[in-house]
Amino acid sequence: MFELESVIRKNIMALLPYSSARDEFSGQAELFLDANESPFGSLNRYPDPYQCELKNKLATQRNLDEKMIFVGNGSDEVIDLLYRIFCEPKRDKALTFTPTYGMYDVSAGINDVELLKVPLTDDFDIDIETTKALLGAEQIKLTFICSPNNPTGNVFCQQKIETILQTSTGIVVIDEAYIDFSSTKSLVGLIDRYPNLVVLQTMSKARGLAAARVGFAFAARPIIELLNKVKPPYNVSLLNQQAALDALNNETDYCRNLQEILAEKETLYNFLEGLSSVQEVFPSAANFLLVRFNDADLIYQRLIKRKIIVRNRNTLIRNCIRITVGSSTENQLLMNELKQLENEKSIVY
Repeated sequence: MFELESVIRKNIMALLPYSSARDEFSGQAELFLDANESPFGSLNRYPDPYQCELKNKLATQRNLDEKMIFVGNGSDEVIDLLYRIFCEPKRDKALTFTPTYGMYDVSAGINDVELLKVPLTDDFDIDIETTKALLGAEQIKLTFICSPNNPTGNVFCQQKIETILQTSTGIVVIDEAYIDFSSTKSLVGLIDRYPNLVVLQTMSKARGLAAARVGFAFAARPIIELLNKVKPPYNVSLLNQQAALDALNNETDYCRNLQEILAEKETLYNFLEGLSSVQEVFPSAANFLLVRFNDADLIYQRLIKRKIIVRNRNTLIRNCIRITVGSSTENQLLMNELKQLENEKSIVY
């Protein structure tokens, strides 16, 4: 049975969070002389440390309480904070399913936490029986599930995720960075049912704000309070808060761009399936395709020579390359080069 107090590090429980000038006064005033800011310039004031306007917009869109939302400097900040809150260095353990997003492993290493890795099945699914046995045998404080998964592109079924939520005595993190591209519904709606659930989303993918570094965590209030307790006081700049707010207010561009990406993905999928140098194009609920070539390293190097950069995942999944879906013009350039390479005997077997 999950009990939040039992998985929080004792030093975090006892921590007195930093109180900034904007924590102590957040109303309207004519003169601010409390935060040692410069009186000059257009960016001279500290930003809202709790991103209230942005959270209000998100709460309205997601039909959530604002106090169930945390805004981070990208999802990577949230991942790191979760390790800091729940995992005692050198003692506690976390769990994930490989291959998957590499920052779960990197953040575990930075925080000196052992990350247990359960390999996905041959069809990139979660081995639920192995997972349940592991959760029963180990005191696992964090479990990371990327769905749609990176780099495989598939969505894990809700029933298996709920089984993990019910079995785990720790926090279960569902990373939905690519959920906008999927026909599958977000699991944010399960937060009221599972107090150990944290759902991550981002502005970097479908919203086109990778440079701004804005990510979200959705969870029960006590978990959000812990994230606010340990985060840096001004973790998201005013410029990035405004960029995120502008993007959330522009549904027209969002919907148009999303539909274009999905249409381009289908075109690229059909093209790649017709190449003799391609063994398999895996179904994807994300904005990328995982493609198994006859010789991934050769294709990767040949594309580099043509100044086209894709992601070689051969070390993770044999002979696989991950290709991001670009604009119509970008995808056509890629397809032209692959077609030209197809005609060269060196890559056909």
